[in-house]
Amino acid sequence: MKFFIDTANLQQIREAQDLGVLDGVTTNPSLMAKEGISGTDRILKHYVDICEIVDGDVSAEVIATDYEGIIREGENLAALHQQIVVKVPMIRDGVKAIRHFSQRGIRTNCTLIFSPGQALLAAKAGATYVSPFIGRLDDVSTSGVNLIEDIRQIYDNYGFETQILAASIRHSMHIIDCAMAGADVATCPLSAILDLLKHPLTDIGLEKFLADYHKVNG
Repeated sequence: MKFFIDTANLQQIREAQDLGVLDGVTTNPSLMAKEGISGTDRILKHYVDICEIVDGDVSAEVIATDYEGIIREGENLAALHQQIVVKVPMIRDGVKAIRHFSQRGIRTNCTLIFSPGQALLAAKAGATYVSPFIGRLDDVSTSGVNLIEDIRQIYDNYGFETQILAASIRHSMHIIDCAMAGADVATCPLSAILDLLKHPLTDIGLEKFLADYHKVNG
């Protein structure tokens, strides 16, 4: 399973990269705004800065919702850096744009997926990734992990190569559940990744090992 970090914060990206488990980054306009990144030129430069920190794919989201606008923005984003994956919303013109990009070798991430049917359409159009938002489904009393399982079965049934990128992950158990359900990627805050390190028995065990060592060695 690949680990992506879902942020536009360069320090958090560096910390995840230094941990040695980071495979990529996802961003969106909300995350850019959270870091105070505004204006087209600053946003584009920030994408390049992210690409220079990580080795893997970096999803950069289009703002346009019409076909021509998505194509224009997506081609500009893809030209920024070879690691850029164009993030396109799951809408009618978005699906058309994904097919256009796929035919031209531009990789895509179809975002805001909330149903198996949407994931099927995105895969048929040639999306590199689909992003089911599991946390937002949980918020409305629907199982987000069940959606991952359904998409996995459909993709395996028909041999789709589109990768399932579990998004809107809130905590470490979401990561584990998605791994068990067969997601190819989990994108999440740094805190969720770091929480995988934690277990009280690990802390207790380490404390005992160190105490025993110091009894013998002073």
